[in-house]
Amino acid sequence: MNLYLVALTIYSLFLMGIGLWTSRRVRNSSDFLVAGRSLSAGRIFATFLAANIGAGSTVGAAGLGYRFGLAAWWWVGSASIGCFLLSQFVGPKIWLLAKQRGFTTLPEFLEFRYSRSVRLVIAVLFWFGALAILAGQLIAISWILHTIAGIPKWEGCVIGGLVAIVYCTAGGMMASSFVNMFELVVTMSGLCLAVPFALHALGGWGHLHAAVLSHAASPAAANARFSLTGAGLKQILAWVAILVPSFIISPGLLQKVYGARSSEAVRAGVGLNSLCQAAFAFVPPMLGLCAFAALPHLANPELALPSAMQMLLPRWLSIWTLASIFSAELSATDAILFMLSSSLAVDFYKSFLRPELSSSGLLKINRISTIVAGVCGILLAIELPSVIAAVAIFYGLLAVVLFVPVLAGLYSSRTRAGTALGSIAVALAVAVTVMVVTHGKGVGLFSPQMIGILSAVVVTLAANLIFPARERGETHEAP
Repeated sequence: MNLYLVALTIYSLFLMGIGLWTSRRVRNSSDFLVAGRSLSAGRIFATFLAANIGAGSTVGAAGLGYRFGLAAWWWVGSASIGCFLLSQFVGPKIWLLAKQRGFTTLPEFLEFRYSRSVRLVIAVLFWFGALAILAGQLIAISWILHTIAGIPKWEGCVIGGLVAIVYCTAGGMMASSFVNMFELVVTMSGLCLAVPFALHALGGWGHLHAAVLSHAASPAAANARFSLTGAGLKQILAWVAILVPSFIISPGLLQKVYGARSSEAVRAGVGLNSLCQAAFAFVPPMLGLCAFAALPHLANPELALPSAMQMLLPRWLSIWTLASIFSAELSATDAILFMLSSSLAVDFYKSFLRPELSSSGLLKINRISTIVAGVCGILLAIELPSVIAAVAIFYGLLAVVLFVPVLAGLYSSRTRAGTALGSIAVALAVAVTVMVVTHGKGVGLFSPQMIGILSAVVVTLAANLIFPARERGETHEAP
């Protein structure tokens, strides 16, 4: 009997049971979409951290740790910086608007601030980009199931997708906020315990350093793995450019902000999440280093984490840790799946096809949309090659397209709908062009994504100087 598979099966059934039980509390679309705007600082903290510690932050970050060492801190660390800025500057301000205007998705704010055309463009770009990160979570789940039971990738993607679809369809954000609390306890306890046990199995810090030195190409390469800057300034800036902006304006995270009961809950809950993320950011690189020391010739670095857990940890902790990784991927999967389904239901169906749709009707459409989005994510996961490839697509698109229009909409009364659309078009075109011409390397220290964001800033500032005052009635005033 495969104890790993039995444990994950029982845990999956438990999570689905919580989702089905919570569904009894979901009476209307507000409960489903923003948990009735009732989330305390503690529940905001739990649902944020559970969503943020996903495939990219565990399997993906450990894979980067396997390749780069401790410098992989900047992958999760950059996300924590973005979340801190969200907690103090963007989150409270947009929460107040959401409460006053009844927003349930970010594109609703963009329509209020700019126009329906801006909302549509952002919703379309975001939806297809978010499918990539949903696929990334499912790929990570499939790697775990492949490692512990030899399950093929496509079957693992289907299994992970079905579990998330069940409890998301049942209770929406209300269910996710409860499920996330259980997932967070399992995830953090297992992964944090894994570090000292893995180090002990290798003989301690000195033996880890010696093992890395023996496997690395040179002493300099080995020492670089133990430095926070060992990946090089260009690589670190590329991670910062993608992840800091993305975690400030992520539609999924802002939708969780909408669910808070107060702006104080946003500041406290999201702020505490950012501090915990910064501390947790050391865990995956450390586990990646341990995996490199024990298994230096892995063909796929993204198998480093589950493989090392089986090899370096005692059986009881190995089971617990693999459940932790599985839990982390599921918690992020439900967050992304929820983003996709609510956008499909609210930003497309209700906004453009059935504006008169009732709250009960919207609840039904949300549940159907969850199933549709989940199936699409499963199909894409089967095709994409790796977690980091999928995650990078989403965060890169998010940063380039959304960062400048959202911040300009919140903090400038001059920016017009045409300017927002122009900045989106220019940023996307510039980033893609630079990526193609330089084969993804960028120019100097600047990654294609960073160049795209800077071009959006230039377009917005230039347009605001040329057209300093907006015509009355063209759109709503900035808050």
